[in-house]
Amino acid sequence: MDPLTDLLNAVRTSGAIFNQSSMAGSWAARFEDGSPLSLAVLVHGSVWITPEGGAPVRLGPGDVAVLCGGAPYVIADAPDTAPDVVIRAGGRCTNPQGEELLPPRIPDAGARNAAEPDRTLLINGLYTVDVGTPGRLLAALPPLAVVEASVGTCPVGPSAFEEIARAEPGQQILLDRTMDLMLITALRAWFTRPGAEIPTWYRAHSDPVVAPALRLLHADPAHPWTLPALAAKSGVSRAHLARRFTALVGQPPMTYLRERRLALAAELLREPDTTLAVVADRVGFANGFALSNAFKKEHGVSPNEYRTRAARTET
Repeated sequence: MDPLTDLLNAVRTSGAIFNQSSMAGSWAARFEDGSPLSLAVLVHGSVWITPEGGAPVRLGPGDVAVLCGGAPYVIADAPDTAPDVVIRAGGRCTNPQGEELLPPRIPDAGARNAAEPDRTLLINGLYTVDVGTPGRLLAALPPLAVVEASVGTCPVGPSAFEEIARAEPGQQILLDRTMDLMLITALRAWFTRPGAEIPTWYRAHSDPVVAPALRLLHADPAHPWTLPALAAKSGVSRAHLARRFTALVGQPPMTYLRERRLALAAELLREPDTTLAVVADRVGFANGFALSNAFKKEHGVSPNEYRTRAARTET
């Protein structure tokens, strides 16, 4: 598995929320939704994005902004425009005093016509998850990452944007997978853009000490690995592997293995006929009870609760 696939494999949306907005004149919206990952795609016009405590950044047509960490941010026609709309958790839209407003949504790109050439068309996607947050991914991103149109092309065109607003069967799964595609494409462009600094976790997959251990853990995560066994198979000392692995990957080998097993368990739990005991055996836990305890400690919900939520969003 290449390093980007390893990192982006955690990006799986459940319950994505999209807003499509058409604005003219002076306007500004403050986002306080708390989404761990969100994106803004500028279809037409020009906007400024100002992350909390950061400097404003201009977006042009086709640019994609990925906002990370859940901190508030403002999108506006100009950096000094005061927000008159606040987007809150669940896509709720209020004024700054907290009074409910109708979401500012325009369902398709046809809202722009020859009579309104100066209107700004913006797509916002809010990433939500049933369990946990891809922590290693969030740690690798700045609060605001802008992928310019010349570097990475948004894979979703105007016709697909029209589909976002249609209330038809399977709509939520369409929104979720659209969000996944847009996020993964933007993140891949960000991490591989010209001049990008190569993070340590990226180097880990070609490191002579860490790479063999990563390959072993990915090839057989259910194996009863211990640090001494992993070090022996990798041909290095236990202490050297632990130090090097932690320095490059950001966590000790056994912690990395535990998180990988739980991520695989989450995927298997989406299969309705797979029992908890079978999932535990396939990912390397002693039994269903051990998996259930670890899963709830890590993600805050039991495997059964996770399975119920996953089934609800995929029907």
